[in-house]
Amino acid sequence: MKLNSYLLKATIVAALGGLLFGFDTAVIAGATHALTTVYALTPSLLGFTVASALYGTILGSIFAGIPGDKYGRRASLRVLAVFYLLSALGCAFAWDWYSFVTARFLGGLAIGGSSVLGPMYIAEIAPARWRGRLVGMFQFNIVFGILLAYFSNFMVGLAGLGDSEWRWKLGVAAFPAAFFLVMLFTIPESPRWLVKMRRAPEASEILRLSGEPNYKAELTDIVKSIDADHGHANEPLFSWKYRFPIFLAVTIGMFNQLSGINAILYYLNDIFAQAGFSKVSGDLQAVAIGATNLLATMLAMTVIDKIGRKTMLLVGSVGTAICLAGVSWIFSTKANQHLLVWLLVGFIAFFAFSQGAVIWVYLSEVFPNRVRAKGQSLGSFTHWAANAVLSGIFPVIAATSGAAPFVFFAVMMAVQFFVVLLWYPETKGHSLEEMQKRLGIE
Repeated sequence: MKLNSYLLKATIVAALGGLLFGFDTAVIAGATHALTTVYALTPSLLGFTVASALYGTILGSIFAGIPGDKYGRRASLRVLAVFYLLSALGCAFAWDWYSFVTARFLGGLAIGGSSVLGPMYIAEIAPARWRGRLVGMFQFNIVFGILLAYFSNFMVGLAGLGDSEWRWKLGVAAFPAAFFLVMLFTIPESPRWLVKMRRAPEASEILRLSGEPNYKAELTDIVKSIDADHGHANEPLFSWKYRFPIFLAVTIGMFNQLSGINAILYYLNDIFAQAGFSKVSGDLQAVAIGATNLLATMLAMTVIDKIGRKTMLLVGSVGTAICLAGVSWIFSTKANQHLLVWLLVGFIAFFAFSQGAVIWVYLSEVFPNRVRAKGQSLGSFTHWAANAVLSGIFPVIAATSGAAPFVFFAVMMAVQFFVVLLWYPETKGHSLEEMQKRLGIE
């Protein structure tokens, strides 16, 4: 079957949530210095200000499935688009620190919710042959959104907007958020959700328009699958037989953040400033790092089914550990600052090629069908919770010792290497049902 315009449009629109996810995640890096000055923030308060969005992200990722199941994936995404819009406008027009933190928290709800509902919608509307590549478009958009945020910060920084510069940097996200909201009224609902709501004729038409050659047979399979799953819908995740996939989900979620990736992305401009770079040169080098993230993600998407998830994680562990050790060496010796951008570029490249590309794929592969949604929520919650904690304490530790956080991150990547080597199974080339058997789950 060919990829038609109906399916492609639905995928692109849903993936715009990933673009806003990435943009809102990284754009704060260009405003941390101004926020510290405007609101007289201590390092701990700066950490809380940045992490306020992450607290919303945690709640959004946990609870997004509830309205997604009750009101539909598309309708819930529309609400999240409104949250994105209000968050951008709220940050731009914040009248005090409390209103700013509230706006960031609202944006966090949108980020967490879209990280669950966006990929879910794409997976449920995409035919099996195209599912991997189309869901991958959401991850690609996250990384592209990060690059766009860094480039936007650089361009706004050149405009000479003075004291209001940080408001423009954060408020510009209102434009893609409004576009996302409008476009969500032009795409169909998930056919799987429609079947769950006993609206099979509508689901059948969407499958046909999506280009599914055997859409009637596909509808029959969906109906059978959903009916079969109802018998196991209330099976608890936290039981002894699921201990190993739970271990895999929790550890991959934790190590993803123990690499320091999001703490570095959030405070990238501050890191450059501490190393002696000017504001504009820091913005420009952030663009270079965002571009590296994008290119490495694209490379990873082309080889993940060839060289395997475990191999990529091992390669990434070694590469990120070496780069982080180099960054800590620069901060501890106060020398060779010109190498900082290259070490951070290397770190980003190794991360994007490994943990960044693997985590969401791996989480979807290690849980059996009956508890996959709960398992993915657990892995996602671990990821966002670790993100919030590390991003909150990073500026406090960095203010005491610029090298200390990077030493910690480097050690954690060394630990990850041995955990992956000794315990992580390779999932490449195995069906989900085969993986269940390989993990010894009855």
